[in-house]
Amino acid sequence: MDQGEKIQLKRVFGYYWGTNFLIINIIGAGIFVAPKAVLEYSRMNVGFSLCIWGVCAVLTMMNSLCFAEIGVTFPCSGAHYYFLKRCFGSLIAYLRLWTALFVGSGVVASQALLLAEYSVQPFYPSCSAPKLPKKCLALAMLWIAGILNCRGVTEVSWLQTVSTVLKMAILGLISLSGVVLLLRGRRENIEPLQNAFDAEFPDASQMIEAVFQGYFAYSGGECLTYVAGELKKPRKTIPKCVFTAIPLVTVVYLLANISYLAVLTPREILSSDAVAIAWTDKVFPSLTWVVPFAISASLFSNLMINVLESSREIYIASEEGQLPLLFYMLNVHSSPLMSVLLIVIMASIVIVLTSLIDLINYLYFVISFWSALTMIGILKLRYQEPNLPRPYKVFSPFILITMAISLCLVVIPLVKSPNMHYIYVLLFVLSGLLFYIPLIHFKLRMVWFEKMTCYLQLLFNICFPDASDEQMSEIEIVKKVTL
Repeated sequence: MDQGEKIQLKRVFGYYWGTNFLIINIIGAGIFVAPKAVLEYSRMNVGFSLCIWGVCAVLTMMNSLCFAEIGVTFPCSGAHYYFLKRCFGSLIAYLRLWTALFVGSGVVASQALLLAEYSVQPFYPSCSAPKLPKKCLALAMLWIAGILNCRGVTEVSWLQTVSTVLKMAILGLISLSGVVLLLRGRRENIEPLQNAFDAEFPDASQMIEAVFQGYFAYSGGECLTYVAGELKKPRKTIPKCVFTAIPLVTVVYLLANISYLAVLTPREILSSDAVAIAWTDKVFPSLTWVVPFAISASLFSNLMINVLESSREIYIASEEGQLPLLFYMLNVHSSPLMSVLLIVIMASIVIVLTSLIDLINYLYFVISFWSALTMIGILKLRYQEPNLPRPYKVFSPFILITMAISLCLVVIPLVKSPNMHYIYVLLFVLSGLLFYIPLIHFKLRMVWFEKMTCYLQLLFNICFPDASDEQMSEIEIVKKVTL
């Protein structure tokens, strides 16, 4: 180890990085394909579908601001985990962690497989690509993302910036082209928007489904709580990033949808699996390859960011004593190497056994439950600890609306398509008790694991983070204030 430099998660990122981080989390492949689903559930009512995108933006802003309060109140990496532990105790936090371990690995594996599919499919134009090349490429991409994360945040930051520029350039091209086409005043471009509300309005259930489809395209607004411990002045930076990124993404999404509708008819949009590719075929046929490339770049950057986020949650859980201390150790690049390796290894297993992805998908409704519980926790903590320093305090109705949306995401799938898989998911979440009771509650000591920890510490050249006044855990500061 280099004795001249302290090993710790450093606060090295500022406002611009945080804004890029938030944008890259929200803008995934969704905007290239989701307009089809929103328009379908809007019953091809063009005006109503655009209103849905606006409503989803407002809901996303509310959700992001709720999590921003958590991030500025407890500005540490994995703040949402610590928040649940403080509000509801060790057991609830552990079950949330237990769920996140598998959901995070499943999301990472799904992104790697989708990235591989977009990359391999051009070599098989007339048929589906074989599974073996896709799995091999997915594993390669996953481990590249893991290695880059293990080398610290510098490479991740650089690639994140490049990816953000690429995404915004592609969406900017689509948006500005649509504006130019509308300004030209051609009838075929203007007519769909002139008669935007002429089609039949959807019923209540279809409206709700359309909102959910658009809401998923905006998902990721809570991501800054994962890296709050690596942001400079997080109590000022997090709200500023939210108020910058969400409106910017909203404008880009709305302009992109208007551009799609100016070029493609509603029926053409519904018949396309990737709306952006169909749009490019009509406007810039020679650049059709650009959109799959942009989607691949988006997925790779999102893959890297998801590995980073999941590793930070494992890191803070280890610090809080709910995972082995091995995952709290950092390497010479100040990266939680063992936490990154755990996510990569688990995601690799999921890629090899792709049938697991179907089961992991059912865990998403549990994540919505944890989100609702988090909103309850914000209200609970305000009542129990009114003097807790809160540099930013979200408007209370926003908390209630976000809670209602999260509960709908839990209840509606259960009512709409009751399935035994949800029982299996509940049993899986409760299976975390098999580890919690002996290892956390009774603090069972495993000598063999302690010996293995020492061996792995020497093998990977990792150590516990250094303590310093500058990087003193802000959780400890909060604890002192409230004692």
